Amino acid sequence: MITDYERILDIILEDLIPLTKISINKGNKIFGAFIVKKSDLSIICLGTNQEIKNPLFHGEISTLFNLFEKKLFNSKDYYFVSSHEPCSLCLSAITWSGFDNFYYFFPYEDTKDNFNIPHDLKILEEVFNIKQGNYQKNNQYWQSFSIISEINKLGKDKHLLPKITKIKDEYQKLSKIYQETKINNNIPLN
Repeated sequence: MITDYERILDIILEDLIPLTKISINKGNKIFGAFIVKKSDLSIICLGTNQEIKNPLFHGEISTLFNLFEKKLFNSKDYYFVSSHEPCSLCLSAITWSGFDNFYYFFPYEDTKDNFNIPHDLKILEEVFNIKQGNYQKNNQYWQSFSIISEINKLGKDKHLLPKITKIKDEYQKLSKIYQETKINNNIPLN
């Protein structure tokens, strides 16, 4: 289990958000992810949404492609960290890739309400009959964790609040850019 959430927030701020800005400016959604070693939280790879190339290249999928291109196949040695709670496609990909965990910053409700991208919840409900995103968060394959909830449990929320706020602000800016330009891209589910 991750204990150094400051390191995770720093990776989001210093590595993932700049890469996501590049992706957004090409017309992609705001989703991204990264993988770090469990032993020292060093970055193994990052990825962002690449749906303008292929609607299946979600941020998590791109990250997994980047991992396996490095010929690193022992997923149990790594933490998988996503900017947003993974959709059903990405939940399956994380599972099939052998991860025993994943962490996310923004839950489904934020993706729907604050970023105006409701598809994760709609697909879970319409296709899988899972109401309000209530999939089994701890199961025989993996455990999932909300980064914000974990920080709150550790009582470090006051210390890390400026970074959390900055991440939320940066993603709001990215979302605004995406929402203003999404009409020009060819992604099936905008």
